[in-house]
Amino acid sequence: MFIICFLPNLLGHPDNYIPANPLVTPAHIVPEWYFLLFYAILRTIPSKLGGVLFLVCAIFILIIIPYIHSVISYKYLKHLKIYHFIFWLFVINCILLAWTGGNPAESPFIELARLCVFFYFAFFIIFFPFFPLYFYISFFSKNFESKQLSILIYNNNKYNNNTFFVNK
Repeated sequence: MFIICFLPNLLGHPDNYIPANPLVTPAHIVPEWYFLLFYAILRTIPSKLGGVLFLVCAIFILIIIPYIHSVISYKYLKHLKIYHFIFWLFVINCILLAWTGGNPAESPFIELARLCVFFYFAFFIIFFPFFPLYFYISFFSKNFESKQLSILIYNNNKYNNNTFFVNK
């Protein structure tokens, strides 16, 4: 918030401060830093329609995350180290994607951006919904008998706490 209010030009691109010449098209057009991730997704896909579809899907995924998060319980996943590793890998991926969006559309940056776009969508399509399922399957397969026993004891105590019969 400090940067937005007091230093708005800190993260701006230096080419934005060159006076415009209507007769010359700039060689390298770069959007603002908060659009670089989506600009890289748009630029990575060769066809225009495909790039727009991937861009819309990337934004739509970010819109539906709170609804997916409310359906799937993630409270046990915060203790898993593999989940932390995949999350930080995703953060690094977004930073790399923004960096490739700020670089020219040349050979090494386009291939890196395509790899980052693949991981961006793989995180939301593969890791995000199926990681809790993997956790529950691995947890219940290891502790199935002890969990079933504790559930039975809990249910037995719940219904045998003399709520139906007053005299004891």
